[in-house]
Amino acid sequence: MSRTIPVGLGSRAYDVVVGDGLLDTAGRFIAPFLKRGRTAVVSDETVWALHGERLTAALASAGVTALPVIVPPGEQTKSFEGLADVSDRLLALELDRGDLVTAFGGGVVGDLAGFAAAIYKRGIDFVQIPTTLLAQVDSSVGGKTAIDTPRGKNLVGAFHQPRLVLADLGVLATLPDREMRAGYAEVIKYGLLGDLRFFEWLEANAAAVLAREPEALAQAVARSVEMKAEIVAEDEREQGRRALLNLGHTFGHALEAETGYGSALLHGEAVGAGMALALRFSARQGLVSGQDAERGVRAVAAGGLPTRLDEVPGHPFDAARLVAHMAQDKKAEAGRLTFILMRALGDAFTAKDVDAAAVRDFLIEEGARG
Repeated sequence: MSRTIPVGLGSRAYDVVVGDGLLDTAGRFIAPFLKRGRTAVVSDETVWALHGERLTAALASAGVTALPVIVPPGEQTKSFEGLADVSDRLLALELDRGDLVTAFGGGVVGDLAGFAAAIYKRGIDFVQIPTTLLAQVDSSVGGKTAIDTPRGKNLVGAFHQPRLVLADLGVLATLPDREMRAGYAEVIKYGLLGDLRFFEWLEANAAAVLAREPEALAQAVARSVEMKAEIVAEDEREQGRRALLNLGHTFGHALEAETGYGSALLHGEAVGAGMALALRFSARQGLVSGQDAERGVRAVAAGGLPTRLDEVPGHPFDAARLVAHMAQDKKAEAGRLTFILMRALGDAFTAKDVDAAAVRDFLIEEGARG
C-alpha cells in the first residue's frame, strides 16, 4: 500500500508518494515526465552500489534509459566544486530543457542535484527519490536546494520544486542505524513545532519507528510529509510559517560549522542537539515551562540523539564562535539573530532580534567556553 500526498503549489504542484517497493515501479512514475526516454540519475557511490541496479532495471522496464552521474558520499560533496562537477557531467550528457534529472540518494544528493537542475540551462525538471529517512521526511519535499560554503551551510542555493517525490520505505532497510536516528530528529521536529498529538504518538512509538516496523514507519513518514506539504503550500519561500521548519537548525548549523560538516556530527544529530538547546533556551527566557522543555528534550533523547553540548564531538565549544556562526545564518536579518523557539509542546514560533549576549551566556551555562 502507498499514500499519495499532494504539495499544492498551483501550476508547480506535485505529489509525494510514500510506500514500500516504489523503487521497483519507479519507471512507471517517471516515464510520463520524459520526452526522450532518458534521465540523468545523480547518486552517490554508496546508494548506487546498493540500489543502482534495481533503479536501472525499473526504469528500463518502462522504456527509460538511466544515465548515471555518481558522486562521492558525504556533506563535502555539497560544495562549489561538487556543483561544478555535476553540472559539467550533465552538459557532457547533452541534456536539454526537456530532459529530467533524477536525484537518487539522501539529502546531500537531493540538494546538490536539485540545485544543479535549477541552474542547468536556466532550469530543468527533476524528480526526487530519497533514500534516507531524513531526506524522505524533510529535504526532498519543498524545493529547497543548496550547497555549503566555508562560511556556512546551505548559504548558496535556489527554490526549485521537483516534479515528483518517491519515498520508498523499503530502501530504509539498508540504512545504518545512526542514519535512522539522524532522520528521526526531523520526524520529532514536526511534533514539537506544530502537532501535539503526533508528538505524543512519537513518545509512544519512537522505538518502533527506529526499528523500521512497517506500520509505525509508514505513519511517521506520511504524517511528517503531510505537515511539510501543508506548510510549503502555505509559504513556499519561507516568508512566514515555513520558518518553523528550522526548529533546532540555528543552534545545529553552528555546531555543524564547528565540527566541519563531516561524519563526526551528522545533520540530524546537530538538529537533535539544536532542538534540545532551543527548548532549554526557551525555558531560560521564560517562554515555555521547564516541564514541557524537559519532556521535549527526553523525546529527542529517546531517538538516540545528542541533547547536550558535551555529547557533541568537538566539545568544549567556544560560545563566541558559535554565536558568530549564528550571525551568518541565512535566517539572520540586518545582523539580528533569528531563532525558532517554543511556547509549549506543539507550539513553536519565530523569534527575531534575539539578544546575542543572552545566547552567549546560555551557551556558557550549557558548557561552552566563555
